[in-house]
Amino acid sequence: MYFLTKELYFPPVEEASYEGVLAVGGDLSVNRLLLAYSNGIFPWFSDDEPILWWSPSERMVVSPSHYKVSKSLRNIINRKIFEVTINKDFEAVIRNCQTIERKGQDGTWITNDIIQSYIKLHQLGKAISFEVWQDNELVGGLYGVDLGHVFCGESMFSKVPNASKVAFVKLIDHLKENKYLLLDCQVHNDHLEKLGAFEISRETFIKVLKSDH
Repeated sequence: MYFLTKELYFPPVEEASYEGVLAVGGDLSVNRLLLAYSNGIFPWFSDDEPILWWSPSERMVVSPSHYKVSKSLRNIINRKIFEVTINKDFEAVIRNCQTIERKGQDGTWITNDIIQSYIKLHQLGKAISFEVWQDNELVGGLYGVDLGHVFCGESMFSKVPNASKVAFVKLIDHLKENKYLLLDCQVHNDHLEKLGAFEISRETFIKVLKSDH
């Protein structure tokens, strides 16, 4: 495992551990975050841990061009019980993602330092949010890092049933319209699989990242 210094550098992703940890330490500066994401690396750690940088051998992704929305979810969207916006309140979305209670999860990896760093990315146009509103109240949303041809989804939240799913579909619609190649969901979980995500190898993911679009 590589221990980062102040130097803006990451080792080759092939040097990641079996679990996917590539490096420890460094900082959460905008430049380091952008270097990480453009090379298939992302930070993921708890408040009481040093910064851990990951590049797992299997990557959970969605292909926007092949994505099919379920009939039931499309019906919910067509009923127009939710309004969806883009970049209307990035900070509110990331703070809700930090504080929302999740089954089987104690604590959060979205530390206050993470929030400040991703707000800076957002101000530079490199991180975007989707907000879901019901009766003018923020009830769901998601955010992620925008690489122009790959969108790296970070987290989502829902305060009422289906709100985050609606945000997810609206994100996919946005990516499809703008000819994005992949939605990166990072690591496997059952919820993402139900939403249509699947795993590809790190090598395949890096090839897409480095492609000329």
